[in-house]
Amino acid sequence: MADWSSVPPFGIYVHVPFCAARCGYCDFNTYTASELAGSGASPDGWLAAVRQELDLAVRTVGQRPVDTVFVGGGTPSLLGAARLGEVLGAVRDAFGLVPGAEVTTESNPESTSPEFFAGLAEAGFTRVSLGMQSAAPHVLRVLERRHTPGRAVAAAEEARAAGIGHVNLDLIYATPGETDDDLRASLDAVLDAGVDHVSAYSLIVEDGTALARRVARGELPTPDDDVAAARYEMIDDRLTAAGFDWYEVSNWAASPEATCRHNIGYWQDGDWWGLGPGAHSHLAGVRWWNVKHPARYATLLADGKTPEAGREFLTDAEQRTERVMLQLRLATGLRLALLDDAGLAAASRAAEDGLLDPAALAAGRAVLTRRGRLLADRVVHQLLAGASV
Repeated sequence: MADWSSVPPFGIYVHVPFCAARCGYCDFNTYTASELAGSGASPDGWLAAVRQELDLAVRTVGQRPVDTVFVGGGTPSLLGAARLGEVLGAVRDAFGLVPGAEVTTESNPESTSPEFFAGLAEAGFTRVSLGMQSAAPHVLRVLERRHTPGRAVAAAEEARAAGIGHVNLDLIYATPGETDDDLRASLDAVLDAGVDHVSAYSLIVEDGTALARRVARGELPTPDDDVAAARYEMIDDRLTAAGFDWYEVSNWAASPEATCRHNIGYWQDGDWWGLGPGAHSHLAGVRWWNVKHPARYATLLADGKTPEAGREFLTDAEQRTERVMLQLRLATGLRLALLDDAGLAAASRAAEDGLLDPAALAAGRAVLTRRGRLLADRVVHQLLAGASV
């Protein structure tokens, strides 16, 4: 067996493409039952294909133990705990898990139960991420979410009671029609749930979604950037006061152990294999992605072919650019060694403008201030371009 002690952590991402309904804001690679009707795609066929892709992964990577597993979607909880346990078992059989491996599944609150979470804990899942989005009924209606406002909190409590060690709740803020009081109520609910991780994302109107069509017709206003910035500050203030620390621009954890190690692997240029239709992978500067449709994905693997749809080989310059883009989002910041002279000069100007922490800069790292977090994309652009921030 190879010595993997000197290489980045290795993660496995598993994409579940099934959803009961499509939320209005979602542009992920997901499919409802009606959209798959007649295609031959099914959860059983998907699982068989995932096992076949795991065989391909082992032949490609070798016996490299897995540090993190993340089952995302889509709606993984639609598969049920038993089938999710089969997915984890297949990964464990193929590669093996390192001691203390982090194993996460996303879940929608309406497709969970105490029995579901008990099954996850028994199978070896250590972390659950629940899509709450908001505690306000009218905000959930705009987002076309199906769960009731209190269900996400109840699901989080059920997960903790079942012995799931780490539980995350996702929020979406700056939805049209959301008020400051709505967001305060959502934060109250999150903290009452006793979770140790919170993710919060400003609503983005993605092209091709039902939400984008409603905005284009004038039924809903375009989300306001100034409102989003004020809401972000409200979230950060409230979570910080409750003992959470930000460790990535959109993520807060109650302790270092509560951080999502799988996602940190993405942000720190780690290696991962993405299983499932539309999943992306990255190994040693090579990135590739699978065909999107579940039926096509399964057919290719059943025929002994790779499901790969395309790949790219990242140049040194491209890898450097991505490291700057991703690592600057982390509270640990960016090593100044990744910047050229123009980038270093831009970093100094950014610190003068209150966007980077001067003390961290003096210690050799670029770390965003809270104002810098609100302008993170702009700061990244200026550090790479070397222009004035």
